[in-house]
Amino acid sequence: MFAVHLMAFYFSKLKEDQIKKVDRFLYHMRLSDETLVDIMTRFQAEMEKGLGKDTNPTASVKMLPTFVRAIPDGSENGEFLSLDLGGSKFRVLKVQVSQEGKQNVQMESQFYPTPNEIIRGNGTELFDYVADCLADFMKTKDLTQKKLPLGFTFSFPCRQTKLEEDLDVDILALVNDTVGTMMTCAYDDPSCEVGVIIGTGTNACYMEDMSNIDLVEGDEGRMCINTEWGAFGDDGVLEDIRTEFDRELDLGSLNPGKQLFEKMISGLYMGELVRLILLKMAKVGLLFGGAKSSALHTKGKIETQHVAAMEKYKEGLANTREILVNLGLDPSESDCLAVQHVCTIVSFRSANLCAAALAAILTRLRENKKLARLRTTVGMDGTVYKIHPQYPKRLHKVVRRLVPNCDVRFLLSESGSTKGAAMVTAVACRVQAQRKQIDKVLALFQLTREQLMGVRDKMRTELEYGLKKQTHALAMVKMLPTFVYGMPDGTEKGKFLALDLGGTNFRVLLVKIRSGRRSVRMYNKIFAIPLEIMQGTGEELFDHIVQCIADFLDYMGLKGAQLPLGFTFSFPCRQTCIDKGTLVGWTKGFKATDCEGEDVVDMLREAIKRRNEFDLDIVAIVNDTVGTMMTCGYEDPNCEIGLIAGTGSNVCYMEEMRNIELVEGDEGRMCINTEWGGFGDNGCLDDICTQYDKEVDEGSLNSGKQRYEKMTSGMYLGEIVRQILIDLTRQGLLFRGHISERLRTRGIFETKFLSQIESDRLALLQVRRILQQLGLDSTCEDSIVVKEVCGAVSRRAAQLCGAGMAAIVEKRRQDQGLEHFKVTVGVDGTLYKLHPHFSRILQETVRELAPRCAVTFMLSEDGSGKGAALITAVAKRLQQQRKEN
Repeated sequence: MFAVHLMAFYFSKLKEDQIKKVDRFLYHMRLSDETLVDIMTRFQAEMEKGLGKDTNPTASVKMLPTFVRAIPDGSENGEFLSLDLGGSKFRVLKVQVSQEGKQNVQMESQFYPTPNEIIRGNGTELFDYVADCLADFMKTKDLTQKKLPLGFTFSFPCRQTKLEEDLDVDILALVNDTVGTMMTCAYDDPSCEVGVIIGTGTNACYMEDMSNIDLVEGDEGRMCINTEWGAFGDDGVLEDIRTEFDRELDLGSLNPGKQLFEKMISGLYMGELVRLILLKMAKVGLLFGGAKSSALHTKGKIETQHVAAMEKYKEGLANTREILVNLGLDPSESDCLAVQHVCTIVSFRSANLCAAALAAILTRLRENKKLARLRTTVGMDGTVYKIHPQYPKRLHKVVRRLVPNCDVRFLLSESGSTKGAAMVTAVACRVQAQRKQIDKVLALFQLTREQLMGVRDKMRTELEYGLKKQTHALAMVKMLPTFVYGMPDGTEKGKFLALDLGGTNFRVLLVKIRSGRRSVRMYNKIFAIPLEIMQGTGEELFDHIVQCIADFLDYMGLKGAQLPLGFTFSFPCRQTCIDKGTLVGWTKGFKATDCEGEDVVDMLREAIKRRNEFDLDIVAIVNDTVGTMMTCGYEDPNCEIGLIAGTGSNVCYMEEMRNIELVEGDEGRMCINTEWGGFGDNGCLDDICTQYDKEVDEGSLNSGKQRYEKMTSGMYLGEIVRQILIDLTRQGLLFRGHISERLRTRGIFETKFLSQIESDRLALLQVRRILQQLGLDSTCEDSIVVKEVCGAVSRRAAQLCGAGMAAIVEKRRQDQGLEHFKVTVGVDGTLYKLHPHFSRILQETVRELAPRCAVTFMLSEDGSGKGAALITAVAKRLQQQRKEN
């Protein structure tokens, strides 16, 4: 028993001594975590260089765009051909994806030899031979009558300009084997967004944000980048960690000075590194008693498979002895231990270097996504990774140590280079088919110049109808006279009370206007209008308004003051004079009874009487669009048009009295409130009305009414988008075909989300977050489509508004008999103010459709408050002038 312990002690001591001896000799091959973190940083810098347009030519890590824009989502199906060319023989496959609706892949393949004369011949001969083999395969498998998409795995560095390079066959995808690995694994695990090969060679690919890829046009979505990381260090950045053995191996290689990172890692070189180390150790007397064999002097005699065999857990020492004996050596026990440890150091360094570069990629993914913690999957392939007994465990351990904020799953690829090519092809087919369907939907919202001119001309016709006595009753655009006869001239002054009712909030304002200096000061208070009041009786609504006025006057210390009052009432009203307005119909969710067809000024006066606390001089009832025009007219005498592009949509303008048949008198001008939201209610816009517009209209409170407003205003654009998203999801083009309960909820997609999603400053990652807030679990590709949908809907809205505005400015130009017309439009509304592109598109459309009109758009400051006070002030001034005359 004592002898056994003694032998064990001797063996462990021997092992310890041999390990120390090798560690001292190969000190520079042992890389600390600190060094690995430094290598990570260097690799990140190289990635950055490779992605930059200006720095790419000198970058050692080429970061080649693959034009693979999406990973499998599980809905891929069909038959595909796949070619794998990367060695002394190549394979042709027929791949069936998702047969009978199940997510699986079935493959039939045939190997073809690649003769030396073909390999060393010219490119034409090589591809002619490949085409002949492909024809033979198709004939054998009875596929000659079918036109199948083909994926081509070409396992050499390629600079691509697009995904499909047409080579006389229907080739849909040219694929690098690393990309194939990632795609194969992504079919089984959608979280896979990195592919790594550690085999004869080594490489990695990953999904990069398009906004970071200078080499390719476009900022939306992601694209797979083939890093070609084997060349890392070719510019000298790894010189401090390269050893004499790396340099000797490189000098003896076919490509000295190239692929230096690969030469420290991959299976083509690992065995040769071990041979060079053993030879040197033998020369200095550290191994085999200084003896060397001719085999040990021969390049390529130790292969990577020998390294793997020597590192096996139990048989490793026995394997080491056998391999060394086959090399003509007579190793001792201690020699075998030392050689085994040399193999460990070489393969461990390989795993460490791979881990550092992979950790850099994972860090970049996490930072691109702006995540504190990343969960992702890495697809793995390659003989070193597959056959070396310790390699995967070492790699995983080091990666997790270097990126503790990444939860990484490693997934072994099955037939990555062949199945992967089929998967890329299947995804390309799916994306192509989906793109066609999505484009078909978006095309419904793309208006031609001719269509926009048609809208302009129809609007012009409706404006004329609304102004004429004979056709006014049937006109959809009501052209309501406002009895506002003049614009501010700067002499207005005094204190005025303004009321602003146009939504769920009601404002009371005190407005002080100073003469000459064009100075206006305002004090206001906002009061809520509860839903039960909005949809109760008219008496309850106006009693509530008067209660709010009383609270404001009390708050301002003005309870007994006699003040002129302007009432901004942002609903369609028919006026017979400036202080009388009959409500045509409620909009914006109001349903108060006994109001439609009644004079709302009289209803306000009655409510003031009922309260019997104060007396106010109600001078004018004002539409918010008119208020907008008046506010801008106070600053710019050229302003004679007002536009609201917000929750609702409307326009007013100063019309020649001679054209207004509804009002007596031909002298001067009067502001007309067009109420253009009703344009199209007679069906004149049906040719550009989509199924989604019809669905929104049918689900609204006023079906069949305000058709133009429903295509242009903030209250409805989000709902149009929601209807499109439901339809695309139903077709399986979005959100993996799952219509969430949130998406089914009317009004969930507010128009403010369109503004946020279309913001140029917003990355797709933030778009995904907005969608997640709405309960929509979107992929990157989903986010791109949602952004496109929002863009199509809002662009059409802006163009339609622009066409309507072009009709009005052209009418004003012709009425005044001018060759060229210069005018300012006062604008208000959240859509115009907050949407990143609405105002620009509207203005471009006006310029295109009314080229002889120079139109300036001026943002209004509080048209519904300040404007109401100014209208009241102008009305008081004109009243005074009439008295004096």
